[in-house]
Amino acid sequence: MFVPQGWRHDLVGIEPKDHWATMKGLAQHADAGPWESIWVYDHFHTVPAPTDEATHEAWSLMSAFGAITERVRLGQMCTCMSYRNPAYLAKVAATCDIVSGGRVEMGIGAGWYEHEWRAYGYGFPPAPERLRMLDEGVQIMRQAWTEGRASLDGKHYQVDGAIVRPQPLQDGGIPLWIAGGGEKVTLKIAAKYAQYTNFDGTLEGFTRKSELLKGHCDTVGTDFDAIVRSSNYNIAIGSMEAEVEQRLQDVKARLEPYVGAEKAEGALGGFRDMPGCGTPEQIVDKLGKLRDAGMTYAICYFPEAAYDRSGIEMFEREVIPALA
Repeated sequence: MFVPQGWRHDLVGIEPKDHWATMKGLAQHADAGPWESIWVYDHFHTVPAPTDEATHEAWSLMSAFGAITERVRLGQMCTCMSYRNPAYLAKVAATCDIVSGGRVEMGIGAGWYEHEWRAYGYGFPPAPERLRMLDEGVQIMRQAWTEGRASLDGKHYQVDGAIVRPQPLQDGGIPLWIAGGGEKVTLKIAAKYAQYTNFDGTLEGFTRKSELLKGHCDTVGTDFDAIVRSSNYNIAIGSMEAEVEQRLQDVKARLEPYVGAEKAEGALGGFRDMPGCGTPEQIVDKLGKLRDAGMTYAICYFPEAAYDRSGIEMFEREVIPALA
């Protein structure tokens, strides 16, 4: 499950001095419960509009979560390759892996949030260039984690004997999640390098992306069945549909003072009629069909998590056991 870090205005109204206690409490709740992993987003500016509200940095949280949990794995969905030099990122991730005892996952993608790119001085290269940067960066990270050094004379990145010691604790290096559903390039990069993918979570979209990924695997000569296919799900759960709707209205009410009524209403489109929205029985049915289609790793976002754990607890009681 995702731990709120502010990016989706999910810490508003909580004093900054209390943010870490909130995040820590949820991370430790997940660690003591049935969750496989906890996740954060790698972003600097809030959505659905940039505001002055908090967005905590992903890799700082990775290290902190590694120190205060014992079991859950630790991921980012997903790190933007171009926000950090890839050799430096490989070093950061290796250190986090050691702090956590070998529990880090590397979610990585080409990036898309133009506003924060430009605000932080990264420019905003066209998509083909961002994807080439992703490909080169993944090569550097894999080499660094498996050999302890990396060298690449690429078009976008040049490293010459970059030492990454100690290496991650995990055999073969940190697992790579190539995130994104770009059909011609991103899925081909995933076919070449990924242990995990993360793309469209609707049944129709997931099925299409899976078929395309298999085609790329056949082309590059990798094993499609060895790649775990995951998706992200916004969860609005209630024992009755009226309770589900109340959760959605609470999300809208929390967003509206910061982003306005139109954007707040628009944000609910990521919940309504989607697989994670409904009663426990409805969610089990929808996720069960996705599991049958090959989606075996669902990463769940509870928008109210910082304020109210009842939705998480209902999901733990009534959804997870039914899909286990």
